[in-house]
Amino acid sequence: MRIAFVVFDGMTALDFVGVYDPVTRLRTMGFLPDLEYDVCATIREVRDSSGLRVVADRVCGPFDAYDMVILPGGFGTRTLVDDGDFIGWIRTAERCAYKVSVCTGALLWGAAGFLRGRRATTHHDAADLLAQYGATYVGERVVEDGDLITAGGVSSALDLGLYLADKLAGAEARDRIRAQMAYRG
Repeated sequence: MRIAFVVFDGMTALDFVGVYDPVTRLRTMGFLPDLEYDVCATIREVRDSSGLRVVADRVCGPFDAYDMVILPGGFGTRTLVDDGDFIGWIRTAERCAYKVSVCTGALLWGAAGFLRGRRATTHHDAADLLAQYGATYVGERVVEDGDLITAGGVSSALDLGLYLADKLAGAEARDRIRAQMAYRG
C-alpha cells in the first residue's frame, strides 16, 4: 500500500496531521510493515494557514503509483479550486483505489471532477459548495462512496485516520492505535 499525503499553502495543519498520525502508525506499530507514504506538494516547502512549515518528500509527480491520495482542507482550497495546474495534478489520482479528503479538501476532489453524483462531507460551513460539483452533502464525520472517502470538519481528521486504519488493517489495529493515541472520540 502506497499513500500520498498532499500538502499545500493555506492548508489546515490538523487536517493533515490528524489523519497522518493514525495512518502512519499502521507501519510504526507493525500492522502494515510494508506501508509506504510520501508527503507531496507542488513546491518543496508549504505553510499552513498559521505559518507552520511542512517540507514535502515529493514535488509534483503524478499520483498513478499510489493506492491512496489524501487531501487536507483549509482556506487555501478556495483559490486552489481555480488553479488549473494544481487541479490537473490532482486529476492524476484518477486510477488510485482511494481518493480521501478532510474538510474542504473535498472541494479539490470536486474541482478535479471526482464528486459528480457522489455522497460526500466537508466542514459544515462549506457544505453548500459541494453542490456546485454535483455532490450530495451528508452531515457525517466520515462518508465513503465507492473510491471516495471524505471527512467533515477539522477534528474529524482523527476519526478518518482511525477509519482508514480499520479499512486497511482491521478493527484490532484501529482499536490499538486509538488506545496508543489515548483518543476517546
